Amino acid sequence: MQNNISVFLSGIGGYGNNYVKELLKNGTQNSVYIEGVADPHPESCAYLGELNAKGIPVYNSMESFYAEHKADLAIISSPIQFHCEQTCLALAHGSHVLCEKPIAATVQEARQMIEARNKAKRILAIGFQWAYDPVYQSLKKDIIAGRLEQPKRLKTLVLWPRDTDYYSRGWAGKRKDQKGRWVLDSVANNATAHYLHNMLFVLGKELCQSVQPLEITAELYRANAIENFDTSAMRISTDNGAEILFYASHAVKESIGPMFCYEFENASVYYNHPSFPKSIDHIVAVFRNNRIKDYGRPDHHGMYKLWTVIDAIRNGTPVPCPPEAALPHTLCINGAHQSMPNIVNFPSELIIKEGQPAITHVKALENVMIQCFDENKLPSETGIPWAKSGKPVSLSSYDRFDG
Repeated sequence: MQNNISVFLSGIGGYGNNYVKELLKNGTQNSVYIEGVADPHPESCAYLGELNAKGIPVYNSMESFYAEHKADLAIISSPIQFHCEQTCLALAHGSHVLCEKPIAATVQEARQMIEARNKAKRILAIGFQWAYDPVYQSLKKDIIAGRLEQPKRLKTLVLWPRDTDYYSRGWAGKRKDQKGRWVLDSVANNATAHYLHNMLFVLGKELCQSVQPLEITAELYRANAIENFDTSAMRISTDNGAEILFYASHAVKESIGPMFCYEFENASVYYNHPSFPKSIDHIVAVFRNNRIKDYGRPDHHGMYKLWTVIDAIRNGTPVPCPPEAALPHTLCINGAHQSMPNIVNFPSELIIKEGQPAITHVKALENVMIQCFDENKLPSETGIPWAKSGKPVSLSSYDRFDG
C-alpha cells in the first residue's frame, strides 16, 4: 500500500479546476485524497457539486481550513499576489507545497518563500509545466551532457489573443491590487510565463536548476485598457554566455506559437517552427552533421507536476522546479519593469476592437513580432515608429523590486 497523501487546494476556480478534476479522477487509485478546499468564490469551480457530494469541506480561506485540518500537500492556485503569503502559511502548518506559476510577484517574496521552505523543512515546488515534462527533461539532459555543446541564442515567440472577458477578472492586467500588493500580471508573467521560464530552465547546469540572468533590456507595450503591458519583447544575457529573446503579445488577432528556436554550437532545436515542418507540436534537434533527433510532443495540459510532487513526498526525491529554479523568471519580470517603467501605449489609430466578446488587437503587430523573432531584434531596433527602447538593467545583484 502506498502511503495516503492528504491534499488541500487553495483556489479551485480558473486553473485550480484542473487539480480538482485530476484528484477526483485519479486520486483514490493513487492513495491521494482531498482533505479540503478553500476559495472565496467556490462557485467558480466546475466540480463544486462533486466536492459537496463527497463531503469534502469547502472553506472561504486557508486559515479556516488549517484551524480544523492538516494536509500533507497544499496546492496553491490563487492569484499571483497571494502566492507568497499562502505558501508561507501552508509551510508553517507542516504542508509540502505545490504553488502555481509564477512563484511570486517580486524577488523579495520569492526569497521569503525559500526561507519559509528551509525553516519548515518541507518541499516547495513551482508549477512551471514543462519543467516536469519528460520530453522537455530529455532535451535538458542532452544539453547538460554537452551533446548540443555551448548555447548561443534561445528565442521564443508566443502570440495569443485575449478578449475582454480575460481581462474582466479583478486582478488581470494589474500592477497592484486594491490593498497595494504587487500583482504584476502581464502576458509574460501569466499566460506565456512558461515559455520564458522554459529557456531559463533548460540552460540550468543541473536538472533542478535554471540559468542565472545577468542583464535584461525590455520593451513593454499596451493596447488593452489595463494597468500593465499586454505585449513584450525582451533580451536577456545569462551567466553562461547565451542570449535569450522572448516575444509575447495578447494584442493580436491571429494566434501564433508557441514557436521557438534554440541555437547551440552543435545543434539547433525547433518547436512549431515554419521552416522545419517536423517540429510542429514536436521538439526536434537538428545537429551539425544533419542528424535529427525528435524528442517528442510535450504535454501542455498534463499533470506530471502533481504526481512528481506526490512521488517526492513519498520517496524524498528532488522536484524538478524548486523555488530556486523559478526565481530567475521573476527576476526577469521585475527587471523588465525596471527597464521600461512607463509602459508605451500603442498609437490609437492602430488599435482595433472587434468580436463578441471583443478582442483588442494592433494592426499588423503579428508581422512586427515575427520580424523581430526572425532578425533577433527588439521592436525599437527595426525602425517601427511606435517602438521605444528600454534601458539595460543589471540582474546580477538584484535583490528587491520596489516599482
